[in-house]
Amino acid sequence: MSTHPLRVIIVGGGIGGLCLAQGLHAAGISVAVYERDIAPDTRLQGYRLNIEPVGSRALHDCLPPHLWEVLVATAGDPGPGMGVLTERLRLLMREDAPPAELDSFERTYAVSRITLRRLLLAGLDDVVHFGKEFTGYKQNPNGTVTAFFTDGTTATGDLLVGADGARSRVRRQLLPRAKHHQALGVGIGGKFPLGDEAAWLPQKMTSTKNMVLPKRDFLFTAVFRRQESSATIAERVGDPLRAVGLNPALIIQDIQDDDYIMWAYVAHPHTLPVDVTGRRGQQLRDLVASRLAGWHPDLRQLITRTPADSIEKFDFTAAARVKPWPTTNVTLLGDAIHPMPPVGGLGGNAALFDANALRRALITVTSGQELLPELACYERAMLKNGFAAVRAATLYLRLATLRSRTLRAAARTFFRLCGAVPSLRRAVFAD
Repeated sequence: MSTHPLRVIIVGGGIGGLCLAQGLHAAGISVAVYERDIAPDTRLQGYRLNIEPVGSRALHDCLPPHLWEVLVATAGDPGPGMGVLTERLRLLMREDAPPAELDSFERTYAVSRITLRRLLLAGLDDVVHFGKEFTGYKQNPNGTVTAFFTDGTTATGDLLVGADGARSRVRRQLLPRAKHHQALGVGIGGKFPLGDEAAWLPQKMTSTKNMVLPKRDFLFTAVFRRQESSATIAERVGDPLRAVGLNPALIIQDIQDDDYIMWAYVAHPHTLPVDVTGRRGQQLRDLVASRLAGWHPDLRQLITRTPADSIEKFDFTAAARVKPWPTTNVTLLGDAIHPMPPVGGLGGNAALFDANALRRALITVTSGQELLPELACYERAMLKNGFAAVRAATLYLRLATLRSRTLRAAARTFFRLCGAVPSLRRAVFAD
């Protein structure tokens, strides 16, 4: 058993890596994060992130109480369960709303990615190092591991965690045979600002998440509307942040972001023009609008009135199943090991699950347990949960890109039946 304090190196400063860093830092474990971006705001992403209860528990466990309070205060209301609709906005099914008496860490939240990133970075100025592009690692005879960076610097610790995303260089060295495959789907997304100009939208579109299942293609919508005004939030959380030496103006500066509806249109790539890859902004908007013939006019207007500069295309990849490997002092979390299509909001929550599971394992190590057995337990749980999420996300994508009208009709009938039979709906969608 090691006689010196545990030292953890995290490669990658995304959601999972920063959540782990917050949890370890709070537990008094030496941790350093190395991120290739040159600054915290190099790649700020504006889309909402749906934090499910598994993600809420992880953030609650890893964040200091004052930051968890800010996250809850700045989160949007996700609405009363997701609706499944036809392209004519006829309701097939709506998920049951969660019980009102749930603890805060058992609830679902609609979180701004920008705000979440600010919170995950808060208080970690001496922990997170920017401008550090990882090139590889070396496991040393004395049981330590050294990370190398393009600027010629190195970092040595007892454990290296690859949290560097779907193109993980850590995974490439640790598991060179691990593969990804291109999932059959093309996504186009945009942000429609809410306000007086959105008064024409039906209430179901401005209050909750919706999955639109037409006779071809697929549309998902989710609203981001903060539950409190920026002034109210700033007044309530300002003093607790200042009390721990944090600047409220920096951390909650994004709470004034406009409310919006995020929409994501998904289609099978073989049904789209071959030049879709080169299209941008208005061209993508026009393409989606051209495929909505026969849809409800409100859905068509949602697309056509979305600002072109908010519209972008995204592709889908998914990890092939990875078998357990011999545990060493290098491990992985999140998209670095189990990337999945961004369908159903599963990827971010899986990364948060990993971060919390690894945090618990490493706290156990500081209590006297051996590192490798605890890491092996973490990796088993991570692989089981992560690849279950990959399977679920891939299944959702297949549903979204079904080209068989018979199967489409069967899916719609199934959702309609679930909507009509509460016991069936609860059995299928209770988790």
